Amino acid sequence: MQWMAWTLPTAIFFGVIASLLVLFTILAIRYPETPRTGILRIETTRGDRLFITLLGSAFINAGWLALTGLPQWWALGICAVYAAAVFRWV
Repeated sequence: MQWMAWTLPTAIFFGVIASLLVLFTILAIRYPETPRTGILRIETTRGDRLFITLLGSAFINAGWLALTGLPQWWALGICAVYAAAVFRWV
């Protein structure tokens, strides 16, 4: 794996994603949920909302890199607000 730059931020990123998948699997087993209909008018579960959050966060970060020269930490803050909104209203 010499071709990939395994830095601490890269390891943290993949660790957080893996931890979220494990956490959501445990939650789904321990506390089964029925799909709910939110602002998008589609039925979503926790896993669906996590996927929507991760996909939207990827676009937010890519747009941030393309359009601004500001530190990426600001994009992380925007992603956190976006995630809270998705889990609340979608």
